[in-house]
Amino acid sequence: MVLLGSTGSIGVNALIVASRFDISVEVLVAGKNIKTLNEQILKHSPKVVVIADEKDIPNVNHSNVYAGNEAILQVIEDSQSELVVNALVGFLGLRPTLKAIECGKKVALANKESLVACGAFINMKNIQPIDSEHFGLWYLLQDRPVQKMIITASGGAFRDWDIKRLHNATLEDTQKHPNWSMGQKITIDSATMVNKMFELLEARWLFGEGKYDAIIETQSLIHALIDFKDGSTTAHFANASMQLPIAFALDKNMDENILEHVDLVKTGSLEFREITCDRYPIWEIKNNLLLHPTQGVIVNAANEAAIQLFIDKKIGFMDISKNIIKAYEKFTEVATTIDDVFLIDTEVRTFVRAI
Repeated sequence: MVLLGSTGSIGVNALIVASRFDISVEVLVAGKNIKTLNEQILKHSPKVVVIADEKDIPNVNHSNVYAGNEAILQVIEDSQSELVVNALVGFLGLRPTLKAIECGKKVALANKESLVACGAFINMKNIQPIDSEHFGLWYLLQDRPVQKMIITASGGAFRDWDIKRLHNATLEDTQKHPNWSMGQKITIDSATMVNKMFELLEARWLFGEGKYDAIIETQSLIHALIDFKDGSTTAHFANASMQLPIAFALDKNMDENILEHVDLVKTGSLEFREITCDRYPIWEIKNNLLLHPTQGVIVNAANEAAIQLFIDKKIGFMDISKNIIKAYEKFTEVATTIDDVFLIDTEVRTFVRAI
C-alpha cells in the first residue's frame, strides 16, 4: 500500500494493521516528524519515502527520498500498489485523492477535506472511509428503508465549559480533548464542531441524499446510529480505535478480532446531548450545507484560513465559526469543474484573511 500521513495517529494505526495482515508498504509519506518516520522505515522497509521539506532529506534513513506535494502525486502514479491510504490533514490531501482515483486505485480515506471540498467530482466506488463514524454507518446499513443516519460527537474540549468563557479560550485550551489525543487542527475542529459537520457532509456524499444528523455521546463508545422507517434504531458500539475501520478498509473479508468488546456493565450508563448553536455557532449552517453540499469547499477553505488566524492570535476562538459563516454567506458560486474547486478555495481564503 501507499500510506500518506504515516506519522500521524491514523498512519501509525494503519501500519499496525498492515503488519498484522502482512500487507507490504511500498511508499511512506510523512511531514516533519523524521524520528518517527525513521522508525517506520526500519520496520516496514518502504521502496520510496516522501517528506514535506527538502532540507530534511539528509536526516531520513533511506536512499530513495523525495520532498514536496508534487512528489506525492508522482509516487502515487509510479506505485504498483492498488491501495492508497490517505491520512493527510487539510486541503492538501485533495490532489493525492484525485491522483489515486485517476490511476484506478482504491482510496482508504481519512482526509475529510477531499469529500468536503470536492465530493461532487469523486467517484465514491473508489472510496472506503476509515472514519469510525462512516464505518459505523456502513456497518449498520442493511436492505431496509432508512429514515435518518446519525453520527456521534465527543463535544470537544469545551463541551463542559461555561459558554461565557469560550470567547477567551486559547489554542492550548482547544487541545485538551476530553477523550483522546489528536493532531492540532482536528482537535480545534472538534472544539468548534466543524469536524462533525464535515463528517455529515462526507456521509451525504458517501451514502447519497437523505436525512443526516449528529448528537453528542460523551464516552465515544457509540459511533453511529440508523433510524429505520419501521421505528427501530440500531447503534454501532465499539471501543474507540481507528484500527477497526482501517482493518476493513485493508481487507473487506476481515474476520479477526481487532478490539475488545464494549463491556456495558462496566460502562454503566451513557450520556447524550444535543449540539446547540450557542456553544457551537457553526451548527446554524449545518442543514443548509447538507442541502447544498457543493458549498463544502467554501466552509473548508474558510475554516483552514480562520484556524491559522486563531493560531497566529489574530482572532479569538469564537471568531473561527463567525468567519466561516461570513464566508458561507458571501460566496454562493457552485463549482462546475475540479479547477473551480481550487479557484474558489483560493478566493475564500483571501476573503477570510482580510476580514
